[in-house]
Amino acid sequence: MPGNRRNARADPARLPITMKTHDFIVVGSGIAGLSFALRAAKHGSVAIVTKKGAADTNTAQAQGGIACVRSEEDSFDRHVADTLDAGAGLCPEDVVRTIVSEGPRAIDELIAWGVDFDSRETGDGETELDLGREGGHTKRRILHSKDTTGREIETKLLAALRETENVTLLERHFAIDLITTARLGFATPPRCVGIYVLNEDSGEVETLRSDRVVLCTGGCGRVYIYTTNPSVATGDGVAMAWRAGVEVANMEFVQFHPTCLYHREVKSFLITEAMRGEGAILVDQDRRDFVKEYDPRGSLAPRDIVARAIDRELKRTGRPCVYLDITHKPKDFIAERFPHIYETCLDLGIDAATEPIPVVPAAHYQCGGVRTDVNGATSLAGLWAVGEVACTGLHGANRLASNSLLEGAVVSDRALRDALAKRPPSKPAETLKLPEWISGNVTDVDELVVIYHNWDEIRRLMWDYVSIVRTSKRLQRAATRLQNLQREVQEFYWNFRVTPELLELRNLVEVASLIVDSAARRRESRGLHYTLDYPETDDKNWRKDTILRRF
Repeated sequence: MPGNRRNARADPARLPITMKTHDFIVVGSGIAGLSFALRAAKHGSVAIVTKKGAADTNTAQAQGGIACVRSEEDSFDRHVADTLDAGAGLCPEDVVRTIVSEGPRAIDELIAWGVDFDSRETGDGETELDLGREGGHTKRRILHSKDTTGREIETKLLAALRETENVTLLERHFAIDLITTARLGFATPPRCVGIYVLNEDSGEVETLRSDRVVLCTGGCGRVYIYTTNPSVATGDGVAMAWRAGVEVANMEFVQFHPTCLYHREVKSFLITEAMRGEGAILVDQDRRDFVKEYDPRGSLAPRDIVARAIDRELKRTGRPCVYLDITHKPKDFIAERFPHIYETCLDLGIDAATEPIPVVPAAHYQCGGVRTDVNGATSLAGLWAVGEVACTGLHGANRLASNSLLEGAVVSDRALRDALAKRPPSKPAETLKLPEWISGNVTDVDELVVIYHNWDEIRRLMWDYVSIVRTSKRLQRAATRLQNLQREVQEFYWNFRVTPELLELRNLVEVASLIVDSAARRRESRGLHYTLDYPETDDKNWRKDTILRRF
């Protein structure tokens, strides 16, 4: 645009003075990013880019645990079957089997890095992992650390990272866009060669160069007004990849967790599915076990079924919430197994040992994302995506509980091996200078209220029109308004100096549009995508991924 040359072509007169080169660039600091970095540091220099503090991740918020076959009573075949069943026909079995079967090795590596999963004593005086169960699982296979498993993983991986050489941790650095040879105008096959990042402390945009860029940015839960996700989950990786021409798949499948605490003071506190695995039951105000009317598995049915059952019950009764009842369990058991949840509820005046916990569904996990193979490789050479940002196919149309941390741990290992095979750091680096970021004639945003208003409007329209139950008319309304918002946001982006708030808004509107576009294309109901206009599953025409390509 006039007066602004952001993402310009290479210009020898404007080469960046401070371009920094790394063997690997990892965007994100959850389980996928940290485990990749710990392994990659043995092969070269690693830069971890994270927009807030290193521990501000979805991983750190995970309560339930990580699914993995560790018992003689369980098997890979059972775990694969449970995953395929939850995924509603869209999980490639070879991908599922690969990730499930490589899980034990990934768990052993987490333990070697210091992660302490709960164990229990056996009858012969030995100890074994204390495995939990969650919805959709036919066996106990959830490794956990009380009800703060993600925090345990995040803490121990960060501790291991800080003792590792070859790693540069760039906190408060916001990844803006991927740098590709196509955008630079090179007459070569397109590939990713680096990223632009906003240093939030200095306000300057820096250029990072690498032939191996790995997106581990997590999901997009904040695109909805009610979500279990932390504030950082704004779909940054998906939006960056989409702008760079990378294929995106299955964005219509957004998982709504059935049990988010319903409380006026706390808006996004998750009540882990592990509580239902230990016997908690979803009930209405009369203590009626209503979910069994929708599925014989009741409260342990897969999340898409349970969330829709709650949604229908709330609409039928006009009540603001339903309840999770675990009062039939001893107080000591509840406080010992779920200390974080128990204490949080108690501080809010809810004693889970004597009264049911009020809950509602909330946006929780994106099952789609940047399209990759089982190695995390994307459609753009030099770019990998791992974890919630990616769509390997493992989750299909609905994620099986606690498979997400498993995917991050396993695929990060496979992504490193793939990167080393395709572009080994030992090979002499190609001399390639990248152009600096050119702001042009921009000014500081004069009215942040406009950005906040648009942010709020996106999240509200997504909740009203594109949540648990959808219709074609609602999707069309959402699409029309998002087109207008995209134009407004693009104008902000080109005319004002970039800030974290503006960048997040830019990514949110991009991802919201991808969700709506994908949902409008799928003319059936499957897994997490349920539309009143096409209420049946159509295996003949729609048992396939929804793949979007920008160019």
